[in-house]
Amino acid sequence: MIEHLLAGSSAVLSWWPLAAIVAGLMIGIVVGAIPGLSPSMGVALLVPFTYGMSPMLALILLLAIYIGASYGGSITAITINAPGTASAVVTAIDGHAMTRQGRPARALGISIVTSAVAGMLGTLVLMLFSQPLAAIAVTFHPAEYFALALFGLATISSLAGANWLKAFIAAIIGLLINTIGTDPISGADRFTFNYTPLSDGFLLIPALIGLFALSEVFSRIEQRDFRRKRLDEVQDSWPGFVTYWQLKWVTLRSALIGTLIGIFPGAGATIASFISYDIAKKQSQTPEQFGQGSDEGVAAAEAANSGSVGGAMVPLLTLGIPGSATTAVLVGAMMIHKLNPGPQLFLSSPELMYGLFAAMLLANLALLLVGLAGSRLWIRVTDVPKPVLFVLISLMAVIGAYSVRHSMFDVFCCLGFGILGWILKRKDYPLAPVILGMVLGSIAETNFRRAVMMDGYDVFFTRPISAVLLILALASFIIPLIRMHRSTTRDPSL
Repeated sequence: MIEHLLAGSSAVLSWWPLAAIVAGLMIGIVVGAIPGLSPSMGVALLVPFTYGMSPMLALILLLAIYIGASYGGSITAITINAPGTASAVVTAIDGHAMTRQGRPARALGISIVTSAVAGMLGTLVLMLFSQPLAAIAVTFHPAEYFALALFGLATISSLAGANWLKAFIAAIIGLLINTIGTDPISGADRFTFNYTPLSDGFLLIPALIGLFALSEVFSRIEQRDFRRKRLDEVQDSWPGFVTYWQLKWVTLRSALIGTLIGIFPGAGATIASFISYDIAKKQSQTPEQFGQGSDEGVAAAEAANSGSVGGAMVPLLTLGIPGSATTAVLVGAMMIHKLNPGPQLFLSSPELMYGLFAAMLLANLALLLVGLAGSRLWIRVTDVPKPVLFVLISLMAVIGAYSVRHSMFDVFCCLGFGILGWILKRKDYPLAPVILGMVLGSIAETNFRRAVMMDGYDVFFTRPISAVLLILALASFIIPLIRMHRSTTRDPSL
């Protein structure tokens, strides 16, 4: 392996591959930061531009876009509470709270460093353990996928704090919204009222933009919060080495969680971020700071998000099975360049495979440099006059919602979700559980019904992995509530 890695590295360490890495990262960061453009859309848009490139150069460019876009969603999540990607919703919980406290540089600094470190760790796991991990992943039964989705839903108790009941209701709202549209098993319409555009249900991107970006604009307008906060008024400083050292275990644990969950096809970065955030809060010495601007909260979310990139590449490169929407696009790109992803690639083109591993390591290192340089500029968003910022956010929301499938229906859905988010925020309902319900609802429903049709209801308890995940989900939901009840009993004022 060392010989192939050295050969692959020598091919990457030349002008054109390095230029492709930097260009891909910058494009990816912009794509990720724009609400409505996902990493998969960014990669898909650039595939036609790679036709004349060599296979290695083309894949290096596309992988760099994937890595950059996975990080880019955190920028708008932190600065203006408009997550560019679904996984950045978790980053916004503490990241935007830090911005409201006048600490955007600290949040952005933690975000970029933990993203880069976790991305490198995920790549190392991909290099060392890709084939055995992929062999385990493909044996997962629908029962295990259902249990994993349920485990993700159990994190609402950590997202809620004292308002666990409101968080539970918000998650139920997300699950109910997910039932609208075509039944994934039978193909029948559900709750569409014979209105054709509802047959596809409510897409995640317009809902995401409306719930977070537009609801924030509506809330600020209602509060008449138009005061311009200049950068010289912001009492902020860039995180130092001591801060990153204190976050080392959170970053390592979250990166591994993200990588492992990313390996399972369909699980993705969003589930990884929510579960990692939940575990970080349980393990923290200061769990009360989560949701209020916690360094650990930002680190856990971003490390899991970036770690999942390496994980999603495991089944793609070893078995030819895409682990996410973006890797599905990469499968098409590889076939265009006459490459068949799977175990044969390691035998027929080892230099190409290990060259991609080396390129991913370099891309994450370059992400650190590009991100640190650009973060100084991104902080300037906090210096934009509020009326101008609100108009820009609204325009980005409309364009982002429309760009998904070029439909005005999605724009109106975005507006509707913005109003829903504004109402929920007025009543102190958290918004993240709504997205969690929407993301995990289809995974849980589809795999539950498949498992029952295949092996009956007892399959969830007779398969060891499924049973363990269900027990962990139950414990993850109940234990925080028990602790909260005990603290309330000791101190009735809570």
